Amino acid sequence: MNQLANFGVCIFPTEHILTPSKIAIIAEKNNLDYLFLAENSHIPITNTAKKYYSKETFKLFGMMYDSIISLSACAAVTNRIKLGTGVCLLTERDPIITAKAIATLDHLSKGRILFGVAGGWIKEAMENHGACFQHRWAIVEEHIELIKKLWTSEEIIHEGRFFKLHGQVKQYPKPYQKGGPPILIGSNHKSVTEKVARYANGWMPIYNRYEGKSEPLLDLKDECQKQSKSYQDMMTILFDAPKNPSELVSLFELGYKNFVFFPAKQNDYNCKEFLEETSDIKKNFFKLMNS
Repeated sequence: MNQLANFGVCIFPTEHILTPSKIAIIAEKNNLDYLFLAENSHIPITNTAKKYYSKETFKLFGMMYDSIISLSACAAVTNRIKLGTGVCLLTERDPIITAKAIATLDHLSKGRILFGVAGGWIKEAMENHGACFQHRWAIVEEHIELIKKLWTSEEIIHEGRFFKLHGQVKQYPKPYQKGGPPILIGSNHKSVTEKVARYANGWMPIYNRYEGKSEPLLDLKDECQKQSKSYQDMMTILFDAPKNPSELVSLFELGYKNFVFFPAKQNDYNCKEFLEETSDIKKNFFKLMNS
């Protein structure tokens, strides 16, 4: 992608909208650059967890398809569009299986995968996967460390705080992209820029949700300088971006180059219209930039 800015969508894939493969075909036909799919493994039915789920969100999260399997279907019917997890909850996945699944997906797509990750937010859901909510970001960091080892080394050993391999192991295939797909952290917490600079390739903040004191990109740039990392090599994708092209131009001037949009509602909407609307936003953005 060599254009000035890139545009895409993030979809919560359920049976109530088009299938992931049909969404991918329409997105690519409309010249979109990214298709991200959200994920949720299950819904805890407890009194404390219920506060997170309205009747509408319960229906949405409870019926969501697996993101990696869905992206495999998308890869099979597209040739150009970048495909991403938005986001993969590493606290709820086995790192060995996840490393192999993403590497396989990277091959099937011929290097079009972006690996968005996060820790999750529902305490009971993590505990059902054997993870501790209090230590969720430490678990994410260790899983990323192990996944990178599996992607880049012929033989590895790993004895971590949360995960231990018994002796040396090998894993194939290695990802199609050298070093593996870019790992992007999805979080708005004030400490996230330190994590991004330390062990990721980029960041996926949600527009106007960042909890830090400064402009998000300034904080990320400062953290990269502190850790001797290249800020220019960091990929930042703004999620839930505003749909007004003038606002997007202003954000572009601040340094944002990648914009991902959410539908106004996630259930029972016209997905084709939403994808076409996003394509129009992209066209109008470039008209403004060239005027």
